[in-house]
Amino acid sequence: MSLINVANLTFAYDGSYDNIFENTSFQIDTDWKLGFTGRNGRGKTTFLNLLLGKYEYGGTISAQVGFEYFPFHVERKEMNTIDVVENIYPDYEYWILARELSLLKVGEDVLYRSFESLSNGEQTKVLLAALFLKENSFLLIDEPTNHLDMEARKLVSEYLRAKSGFILVSHDRAFLDHCVDHILSINKAGIDIQKGNFSDWWENKQRQDQFELAENEKLKKDIKRLSEAAKRTSNWSHEVEKTKNGTTNSGSKVDKGYIGHKAAKMMKRSKSIEHRQQAAMEEKSKLLKNIESADTLKISQLVYHKSRLAELDKVSVVYGGKAVCEPVSFTIEQGDRIALLGKNGSGKSSLLKLICGEPIAYDGTFRKGSQLKISYVPQDTSHLQGNLTDYARNSGIDESLFKSILRKLDFSRVQFEKDISAFSGGQKKKVLIARSLCENVHLHIWDEPLNYIDVISRIQIEELLLEYKPTILFVEHDREFCDNIATKLVELS
Repeated sequence: MSLINVANLTFAYDGSYDNIFENTSFQIDTDWKLGFTGRNGRGKTTFLNLLLGKYEYGGTISAQVGFEYFPFHVERKEMNTIDVVENIYPDYEYWILARELSLLKVGEDVLYRSFESLSNGEQTKVLLAALFLKENSFLLIDEPTNHLDMEARKLVSEYLRAKSGFILVSHDRAFLDHCVDHILSINKAGIDIQKGNFSDWWENKQRQDQFELAENEKLKKDIKRLSEAAKRTSNWSHEVEKTKNGTTNSGSKVDKGYIGHKAAKMMKRSKSIEHRQQAAMEEKSKLLKNIESADTLKISQLVYHKSRLAELDKVSVVYGGKAVCEPVSFTIEQGDRIALLGKNGSGKSSLLKLICGEPIAYDGTFRKGSQLKISYVPQDTSHLQGNLTDYARNSGIDESLFKSILRKLDFSRVQFEKDISAFSGGQKKKVLIARSLCENVHLHIWDEPLNYIDVISRIQIEELLLEYKPTILFVEHDREFCDNIATKLVELS
């Protein structure tokens, strides 16, 4: 066991006026299994790069271990996989590599195939196995679940559960719950570490948020009451002071000394109230610093003239004259929230595209309602470019509503001035989802919408779908999201 000490860490990117980290201090035990969470754009990957020594920063980071980052960059994907592993770690022992691959349910035969011929899931598992070949290193694992289906995520979480000494960046709640024992969170006001899994951290955060909101309301009332009391006392003091030069009702002169004493006493009371008011305001300013903006999102969906929107009867997608999945049958009724499940490569995305109207070859019977309007969110975000104003106009959606949704999904106003191509992966996904929510349609079809999206935004999107109950067909490997949202499950084999 050793410690990683971070003291007074301060960092901003060149040309930026805002610090991502400012005088941040904490300690990490190298035996911990740390889940790393926080809103998109808060600096999770930046912090990992600071540990790797990629940027200059203020403060100190001291550690008695080296750091290794996942995913490794593979320069020549046409190479055999075993050569890719050797480039990553030349001193590896084959039997250890074979053991790690076995734990990840990957056959040794993949080592003698080109790396580019492996599925995304197989590539992820091979690189994870290579990562754990290295000894005396603290491992920085950055979003390993994005190319894993639900079954593979469960397997990898079991694998990581048996390991220790890593930071794991993931937005999948069930995945984090199963394999971490501490949570490192980047909040609005800094970095926090808590013992336990994600559910423990989330419960504590909600409890703290509720306490701060209650205290905030109490202090607002106190400040208002004290402000009114200070104003009344000041007015009384002023009125009494004015009587110093007057006379009593009987015509005799007033006692100036008594009145002066009374005015001074009132003024002293007024000052005391002001001090209490200022103290209450200072106490209030300490609250709500870590409460995330999680306002309710609002959408409205068009109502279709029939209850049934589409029907698939023994449909299977065909590539090169061959069916890639077993025939599947299901209907899409108004109000359904359907999760389409299955392993990577089972044809889920192709079925979504078929329903959207793309020319996909298939066997079986497929019927879709006439004049059915569909909003589609694809997996791929690489086509996104230009500014948000132009994107909204070209998409035919209301710009103010579009930007309002993005604001509620934690976009700062600075983001509105940037080119979308410069956004993070999670921010690009939010752009696609916000556009979809603005479109006047009968059916939403989303293909892995949550890739790279932070946990709090996922919870917001869940709450939206549960409140407004739009008709939606989606593919998503976040098990908790599927469990919470879906009214129907359709599994491809």
